[in-house]
Amino acid sequence: MSDTVPDLGLGIAATEFDRRPMLVGRVGEDQVLVVKRGDEYFAVAAQCTHYHGPLVDGLLVDGHVRCPWHHACFDLKTGRVQRGPALDPLDRWQVDQQDGRIFVRHKLPPVRTSRRSADTQPESVVIVGAGSAGIAAALELRRAGYQRPLTLVSGEADPPYDRPNLSKDYLAGNAPAEWMPLRSNEFYRDNEIELALGSAVRKLDVEQTKLTLEGGRELSFGRLLLATGAQPVRLQIAGAEADRVFYLRSWADCRALLARAASAQRAVVVGASFIALEVAASLRTRGLDVYVVARDSTLMRRVLGERVGNFLRTVHESRGTVFHLGQTIASVAGSTVTLSDGTTLDADLVVVGAGVRPLDDLARAAGIATNNGVTVDDYLMTSANGIYAAGDIASWPDKHSGERLRVEHWVVAQRQGATAARNMLGAREKFTAVPFFWTQQFDLTINYVGHAAGADLARIDGDLEQRDCAIRYERGGRLAAVATISRDLESLKAELELES
Repeated sequence: MSDTVPDLGLGIAATEFDRRPMLVGRVGEDQVLVVKRGDEYFAVAAQCTHYHGPLVDGLLVDGHVRCPWHHACFDLKTGRVQRGPALDPLDRWQVDQQDGRIFVRHKLPPVRTSRRSADTQPESVVIVGAGSAGIAAALELRRAGYQRPLTLVSGEADPPYDRPNLSKDYLAGNAPAEWMPLRSNEFYRDNEIELALGSAVRKLDVEQTKLTLEGGRELSFGRLLLATGAQPVRLQIAGAEADRVFYLRSWADCRALLARAASAQRAVVVGASFIALEVAASLRTRGLDVYVVARDSTLMRRVLGERVGNFLRTVHESRGTVFHLGQTIASVAGSTVTLSDGTTLDADLVVVGAGVRPLDDLARAAGIATNNGVTVDDYLMTSANGIYAAGDIASWPDKHSGERLRVEHWVVAQRQGATAARNMLGAREKFTAVPFFWTQQFDLTINYVGHAAGADLARIDGDLEQRDCAIRYERGGRLAAVATISRDLESLKAELELES
């Protein structure tokens, strides 16, 4: 560790905090963030527990610190996660003041979970879906002291994993498979979370509060969370068989894609969604020739605007990606892909990233209200009492836009899962978080807070081409969203502005 990082065991002058409220020091081999708030000092781990973002570059808000990379939020006093995407709390240290100096020497034990009276707890909780919302809900239930049976049901065979990495570093070959699981098998055993994997739910009986799984197993529930996510929109064209055309939604999908990519030289990516463009970047990083076919004439124009969309295109083209915009795929025959204008492309594989649809069939068949997803109230409860929904399927009343939203972002799903968990235990907490997501394409990262569909004005502050800017999207004269490149603190401040 650098000698320029102060040894907190030897102490630092309290006057060091006159110019800044946060600084990083070391305790042994640990990097520790020391924060002054009023007359109090707090010491916590210096890096976010999500992707190890430097918290010293983050934002202090009302006794919390927010990570500059992906906007996780931690309580300085307890170290607990207040909002995802982080799942784990921060380590804490004892802070002592003596003779105008601040000393940090001893690590504190984790804050113990307060155990709830079993009499006030639901007799059981079942979570359908093991994605971001599902795992966040399960962890929050146990953190909140829920002691009764907890079952996580998933049609996938894999336990919860880091889904955003599928199209990013894992697909590009920069993240090993060991990084993907969010928890070990021992964790689920020790915390008495039953994993019912490879078990699709066939029926939901609202009146009997019972689920029927594939194979006939029945599960009763006191509270139920529907977090079934979404499934890719599939090509309805000649030759789009599974051995030729790939979709990327699950870890199993990604493993199949990687197996084909290992011997491939050319790939066609269909669509210009964030997932599609991330896949294109990852496959180019692996050395494949990549052709992107998309219906729109400008990348991501509806979300990012024309100028940013054109900039994205130049980023990809500078790495060798070839675009066929304003086109669709007419057919796939062997290794030949024919476009709507008659152009033919040679491709060893085709990856489709043309959007998803919410998997709300289970809810709809059970008579639960749906409209572009499962309709929920401010507390994420569906039209059926005791049944909640979170993640890609949830259509919730957004107080910031005044509209009903359904967005397909990992961080939103995780925050909704945690909120739903607390409400299942009686919290009555409204979901009010501002949507956030990030995209990583080659060495470009864009952070985005808010929701700007239908924005009528985009103001760029800074230099887009030099990758140092903030783009403020307005609708009807009001701020709707902010996208940033290389301005992490500004992204956090924009989130705070949108919250208020």
